[in-house]
Amino acid sequence: MTPLDEETGSFPPSEDTRLGVWGLGAMGEPMARHLLAARDSLTVHARRERHGLTAAGARWAPTARELAAATDAVLVMLPDLPQLEEHLDGPDGLLAGVEGRDYLVMIGSTSSPVGVRELAERLPDGIRVVDCPVSGGEDGAKAGTLSIMLGGEPADAEQAAALLAPCGRPVRLGPLGAGEVAKACNQMVVAATILALGEATELAARSGVDPAALWELLGGGYAGSNLLQSRHQKLVEGDDSPSGIAGYMVKDLRFAADIAQATQTRPALLPALRSAFDEIVDRGLGERDIAVTRRFTAERSANGR
Repeated sequence: MTPLDEETGSFPPSEDTRLGVWGLGAMGEPMARHLLAARDSLTVHARRERHGLTAAGARWAPTARELAAATDAVLVMLPDLPQLEEHLDGPDGLLAGVEGRDYLVMIGSTSSPVGVRELAERLPDGIRVVDCPVSGGEDGAKAGTLSIMLGGEPADAEQAAALLAPCGRPVRLGPLGAGEVAKACNQMVVAATILALGEATELAARSGVDPAALWELLGGGYAGSNLLQSRHQKLVEGDDSPSGIAGYMVKDLRFAADIAQATQTRPALLPALRSAFDEIVDRGLGERDIAVTRRFTAERSANGR
């Protein structure tokens, strides 16, 4: 692994760093493909092997221990911290494969900033942690255009930025946990936008206005957004087949509420967003795409609540 440069205090970008990816879901797999293409070498681990990745040249690690043993840094694309922590210890855990080496853990999940900092404090000396949640959805992951929000020590974040650059634009926003704060802010905007888009689409349709024509017109004005561009067809067609899971917003907005409480911020919109997405899950719609907000609005209207 490339050592810390004593003069600059940073890790220069290096192809010598052996990189791994843990978690190969809707975001992790396309990110792994970009990293593999850029480096020609990558070790991956998940609940099940992705044969397309291994056929493309990625090395499969059956356990977290074997993943760590074969790498110097790992990008963790799991749903949250508990899925990481349950595979840290034990004979097949990540720590067993690190064995006292200098090692970089890049946490890409949307998680609590407090939880990330507490995890970093519990890890053995030599294991450095950067939080690096991403925004851009599955589309951005496939295109390699994600916004990557980094939090951590400057040298660690610099190394993470160099490693993750093939997946998008990595930017350090502050100390450890800053990336998760940024992601919570991002999710507040996404939740508010997709809820407004769903309600507006249903309102237009019930008023005899063609939603497709509506969004083609309004998309060029202040109502336009990347989210509208990504989801307008789903909203128009009422297609909420899974992509970005709506139920994940419950967790994300809870983290935003925790940050608001910790910073003594009194948001007016956040409680309403939490209530709406809690109701989406309670109605059994949590496994649908976030474009389910149109169906959610229609169901509430049909039921009179």
